Amino acid sequence: MNLRLGILPWQVRPAKNTIPGLEAWATRLDREVAIATSAGAQMLVMPEYAPLEMATGRVPDVAQELSTACALAPSAVQHARDIAKRHQIWLLPGTLPFEHEGKINNRAPFIAPDGTVAYQDKRIMTRFEAELWRIAPGHPPAVFETPFGRIGIAICYDLEFPPLVRAQVEAGAWLILAPTCTDTLAGFNRVRIAAAARAMENQCFVAVAPTTGHAPESATLDENIGAACVMGPVDRGFAPDGVVAQAGMNAPDWLYVDLDPARLATVRTQGAVFNHADFPASPPPCQPAVFA
Repeated sequence: MNLRLGILPWQVRPAKNTIPGLEAWATRLDREVAIATSAGAQMLVMPEYAPLEMATGRVPDVAQELSTACALAPSAVQHARDIAKRHQIWLLPGTLPFEHEGKINNRAPFIAPDGTVAYQDKRIMTRFEAELWRIAPGHPPAVFETPFGRIGIAICYDLEFPPLVRAQVEAGAWLILAPTCTDTLAGFNRVRIAAAARAMENQCFVAVAPTTGHAPESATLDENIGAACVMGPVDRGFAPDGVVAQAGMNAPDWLYVDLDPARLATVRTQGAVFNHADFPASPPPCQPAVFA
């Protein structure tokens, strides 16, 4: 079944003299979802940590913002569930920090049109997450059953590690949703290059949803750089650079892409190469070369 996917590079907005808060975030989420559903989108993906906008205070403070976000996370997910049900849409509203048994995990809620929810945790932390935010690794990669087939989610840095995405593809995922949050062009390019590599080696689609915008009053979302994009196989029937669709850098508007999983089945059996089939089950042992 074909899928019309909507990708929002959520633009983090300066709070100015107001504190956004949970209700303001939920109102904005509802408005954005309404725009996308009116454009015919059936599934929506938003960036990593985008909901942290609701936790911004008057003075930038990482610990306070994370604490506030953790406290608001269950209510934020409930708002998102209500919105997904109201608009009858598959919704990944961004990732949120959840505190459990003294640890904080970065979790992506994936919500069905009936309001039910399942989660994908981030497995590998960047330095600022591990050293400054104290985010802990969560549950292993999962796949999500949908009417469009199985979907995987790889949160930002996780996308840069082939075995994580490969596990999802081997479990039947044909599309990987990649919510990301990067504060430098180098950071975004690492994610984009990883998306291209995962799409090439698995002959699948990878959709990247980054945060954008400048909000100096936020300690957690002060600088955000990226461009929404979808990468695919680099082979027959696809663009020679693997780009299925890409928005402009830091463009804040929805990017809509119509995806057909049958195209992947075709390239996996009739392509110039068989990356998906030839992917090694495990790397061969490496030994020193002998000069003679």
